Amino acid sequence: MSNYYYLIASLPELNLEDNKLSYTVADFKEELYSHLSGKDKKLINLFYLKFDNENVLKLLRNKEAEIDTKGNYSLDTLLEYMHTIKEGGKVSSKDFPAYLSKFIADYYNSVSMEDESILLEDTLAALYYKYGVDCKNTFISSWFEFNLTLNNIFVALTARKYKIDASQSIIGDTEVTEALRTSGARDFGLTGEVEYFEQLVKINEIDELLERERKIDTLKWNWVEDAIFFNYFSIERLFAFLLKIEMIERWLSLDRERGSELFREIIESLKDDVQIPAEFK
Repeated sequence: MSNYYYLIASLPELNLEDNKLSYTVADFKEELYSHLSGKDKKLINLFYLKFDNENVLKLLRNKEAEIDTKGNYSLDTLLEYMHTIKEGGKVSSKDFPAYLSKFIADYYNSVSMEDESILLEDTLAALYYKYGVDCKNTFISSWFEFNLTLNNIFVALTARKYKIDASQSIIGDTEVTEALRTSGARDFGLTGEVEYFEQLVKINEIDELLERERKIDTLKWNWVEDAIFFNYFSIERLFAFLLKIEMIERWLSLDRERGSELFREIIESLKDDVQIPAEFK
């Protein structure tokens, strides 16, 4: 495993309360990525794949869409791979993640290009989380698993609060997700299985959305700090740095009006009566 003594020593200290950033997620890609080993670049790519996911969704619906350049793949490359897959060809998993190839192939084989009623975002998120959890790096795999569990629990708690059936909005196939879909217990039977479950319950009871989001990010920030405590100059600390600057970036871009809008979007997405095709489950 490579160590990045000089690189990490040169990074600024970060705090969730920072009101400005000297580094951004885009800066990291431009300034630091080239210094990583080939193996470690693949790990960092897992972080940036979230932007590729968004770009693929945009292009499936509109091939003229403007994409987020923070992704791993250029517009031309994505369009080329998507065309190859649409025509029944194969793209090597060495060049393009297998989960994205599968998603694109299933989309073209099963869904009308004009159909906007399918929860494609949830389908792709489930594939992405599984891809991340299957990563051989313990820290990064655990981060994906932690987020999958956390997000699903919040979906289940919010749905229960508003008496909404959210079974189709819970993604993944784990013991936790099965409990969230089927259990009628107050804690879904997870108090002993998920150590931070009670924290999530308390956070979910906060009515003010921005305060609740802040508590969630504080929980994530503390989880990251604990998880990399003994990783001083390794790729794990660089991945954690990326996670932190992303959180700070998000807070610098949020305001109260956007927070209220986000809350309405969450509730409406849970209320939508949509069906996911069997091919995507």
